[in-house]
Amino acid sequence: MELAVRGRGSIEIRAIYTIGRNYRDPAAASDDGPERPLVYGKATTSLAADGSVLGWDRSLTANVDGECELGVVVGGDGSALGYTIVNDVTSRDPWLDGDQWLLGKSMPGFCPVGPSIVPADQLDPADLRLGMRLNGVDVQDGRTSQMRFAIAEILAYLARHVRLEEGDLIATGTPVRIGPLADRPLESGDVMTCWIEHVGELTTTVVDQPRSTK
Repeated sequence: MELAVRGRGSIEIRAIYTIGRNYRDPAAASDDGPERPLVYGKATTSLAADGSVLGWDRSLTANVDGECELGVVVGGDGSALGYTIVNDVTSRDPWLDGDQWLLGKSMPGFCPVGPSIVPADQLDPADLRLGMRLNGVDVQDGRTSQMRFAIAEILAYLARHVRLEEGDLIATGTPVRIGPLADRPLESGDVMTCWIEHVGELTTTVVDQPRSTK
């Protein structure tokens, strides 16, 4: 999947890394987060564009939600080329989220990205407001300044273990969930709108998909 870089052509998205538990809860009395970045991943076949329609086999999982995350697109020198929005759609069933997290994050359409990439020299990501609305109701509203590990720390940590390449995508974590729909799984007809100030909005609509007969 290619994604436009504002004013600078486009780039193909390659490997996808996601960082878990990277946001502090501003309401929590203490911070019991991880001592190093928790790195997960998503298959590239889960990529979807802004405005996409999302359906999956609910006989595999019915307990699915989405999360707004600041996405970092890696440049050829291993630094941040630019920033975008990632909706980290994930199954929360224990046999996927607990045991088979890669499968629970990688069904087709489970990684909406967009609407475009803001070049790194045009945006300071240190304190951006971000969140998600489900059918117009806030389910997330936080700031990137709540990250436990900053973007530079995440890039350095990943680079110690894997070879980062141009077009790799890093979803840097997500704020805590809030409001009356915080714990409700996605249902047919739902509209998820992820937003990050100075980056834009990323919208995905949920539909029913027939159960697999295999």
